Amino acid sequence: MSKPKGFEKPVGVRDYLPRAVGKLRKIENDVLQCMSLWGYRQIMTPTLEYYDTVGVASSTSDQKLYKLLNNRGQALVLRSEMTAPVARVVSSLLRDEPLPLRLSYHANVFRAIEEEAGREAEFYQTGVELVGDDSAEADAEVVALAIASLQAAGVRSFRIAMGHVGFLNGLFQETLPGQPQAQEELKSHLLGRDYVAFRETLERLALPGNLKEEMEGLLRLRGGKEICGQALSLSGDPLARESILHLCRVWEVLEAYGVSEHVLIDLTMIGDFSYYTGMTFEGYASDLGFPVCSGGRYDNLLKQFGRDVPSTGFSLKTNRILDGVPEEAAADTALPVLVRYEASRRREALEAAARLRAEGRKVITRLVAAAREGSSAAASEAAAPAEEYAEVVTYAAPAANRAE
Repeated sequence: MSKPKGFEKPVGVRDYLPRAVGKLRKIENDVLQCMSLWGYRQIMTPTLEYYDTVGVASSTSDQKLYKLLNNRGQALVLRSEMTAPVARVVSSLLRDEPLPLRLSYHANVFRAIEEEAGREAEFYQTGVELVGDDSAEADAEVVALAIASLQAAGVRSFRIAMGHVGFLNGLFQETLPGQPQAQEELKSHLLGRDYVAFRETLERLALPGNLKEEMEGLLRLRGGKEICGQALSLSGDPLARESILHLCRVWEVLEAYGVSEHVLIDLTMIGDFSYYTGMTFEGYASDLGFPVCSGGRYDNLLKQFGRDVPSTGFSLKTNRILDGVPEEAAADTALPVLVRYEASRRREALEAAARLRAEGRKVITRLVAAAREGSSAAASEAAAPAEEYAEVVTYAAPAANRAE
């Protein structure tokens, strides 16, 4: 294997140049401010976690974890998402705080990927966790906050697709009793949005005509509140029906928030079925071909850390938003003030620069050579690289004070 060149970096990671960092930080700050206005307090967790705790509890499959050993031989992982680390903290350091807890975060996370997949191994998440509330109101709150956060991030056109793991579990238990392998196969096809494979599996299972028709009808259950009624007629399973009724209650709360126009019910939307336990959702931006946010209810996660409380939340895929949000919507475009000064007026110029910064202005300072033989300080800088400034202020010694 050849030695990498000094300027090369590993596959799956990227450098963020100043303009991109400016956009990323603005998105991050605007979204966290939005979350703060909803009562969510920011939390930070370490980049490294123990594999046997956070790594095992994570929603990330084992082969996608970055694993390493410390000098004691203990297995560690680079955090692959933020929900499991937050669950660890809620179950330990925040155990005595009253519920519900509202927590927010922004962090880089790491996932091992196949090089040819073209996906990033390091990316950024900004999200929230609402811990200790199992109601439809809580689920609706995180969906409504996800919508507000996407708007705060500058995403202009998007749609939230909302489903429920319980409905699919109940429907499959009713139509495929005693066939767990077939159930998992069908769920896997839905998770991968491979509807052709879903239909092919139904054909192979040789279901009775009415059952096969019902299962294929699942693929058409996408739309507004009317989907709830259609789904109730599709299954008599108690779990499936209660799951749909829960989604109906969530929809009613979203109507009260005034955001239901951004949401559609998609009962093929399953999320990671090994992780989520109830309502799940994904957000899609019109200009991008992949989700920019995802979330849902995960009531079993905190049990793995010794605290049995329900939880729901979501995360924005911040770097995807960075690539899709227009420059003017995400970047801080304010131009700096250039304060130029000769050495004899250094103190005066730097004091002026400090006053401007205290007012919130961006300021760049530059020492210039004293002008000679009647030339101005501006002329002495004519050879400098051209830059754009909101204003140029020059502190030069009066001509009468210059040495002949």
